[in-house]
Formats: sequence, C-alpha cells, structure tokens
Amino acid sequence: MAKEGLKPCPCGSGKAYAACCGRHLDGGVPPATAEALMRSRYSAYALGNAPYLLDSWHASTRPAALDLAGQAALKWIGLKVLRHEQPDDGHAIVEFVARYKVNGRAFKMQETSRFVREGGRWFYVDGDSADGAP
Repeated sequence: MAKEGLKPCPCGSGKAYAACCGRHLDGGVPPATAEALMRSRYSAYALGNAPYLLDSWHASTRPAALDLAGQAALKWIGLKVLRHEQPDDGHAIVEFVARYKVNGRAFKMQETSRFVREGGRWFYVDGDSADGAP
C-alpha cells in the first residue's frame, strides 16, 4: 500500500496528493490560480471535505452548510479541465468535466465555473452546468 503522501491526487493531475491538492486541503496553502482552486475543490468533493469547500466558496454565494454525507452513494472518478481563462487579475473561468458514479452507474457533469480573487485568494462564485449535477 502506498504511503498517504504518495497516493495519486483525486484531481487527475498525475501528481501525488501531498504535492498537489493536499497542499491546499491539508496544508493551508492557497491555490495560486483559479484552475488550481477548482482542482482542489474537486478533490475536496472526492474526499468529503465540506469545510474546505465552504471556505473556498465566495461569501456572496456560499451556502450556510454543505451536507456531503447525503452523497454517500456518489463516488467521484475523474476530472478533465477543458479551459481556464483569466481575463483580468481578479476574475477567471474554468470549464471542466467531472465524472462520477452513483450505485455503480456512471455519469458526467460539465460546468463553466466563475472565480474571483480577493485579498490574494481565489474563491469559487458559481457555475453554469451543461448537464445534471449531483
């Protein structure tokens, strides 16, 4: 069995978790780009880390709570980033496809997400889903 720090990152970067999203989820290092934030949020969903998701959600759109326990049958299985655009220093969009399974049946979700940078940190604002989201 691989050591915890050497396990592959759920975001699909090909890097070890500790060298990729683990720096953000476990180490408190803010992601440097909106794409890195989106990847870390995918990993947080895959690992059931609701506090990280809420902390990285912009205050203007953040839900009061996030119940990931209700998604126990959902298993995140892959992420593909389609594009990352940063038109200025404080705004970015990331389009991605996330694949998941529910009770063994595969699904995909495509979203174009909006991000803002405030105080040097990126935050997820909202997104437009091209198909059904979990």
